[in-house]
Amino acid sequence: MSLPLAFAGMPGGLEWVIIGLVALLLFGKRLPGIARSLGQAVTELRSGLSGKSEAEERGE
Repeated sequence: MSLPLAFAGMPGGLEWVIIGLVALLLFGKRLPGIARSLGQAVTELRSGLSGKSEAEERGE
């Protein structure tokens, strides 16, 4: 008796490692750019939520 796919659960440790390796193989050259864009988006989101502009944050 097998479980339906909906009840399979979250991947464990080894599965996450395999998923990470596959992602690295597929997106390896693009990962630094993706991470940089994500970091900039988070920074802009935080500054937008606080209501400060970039010049105010730098102390200008």
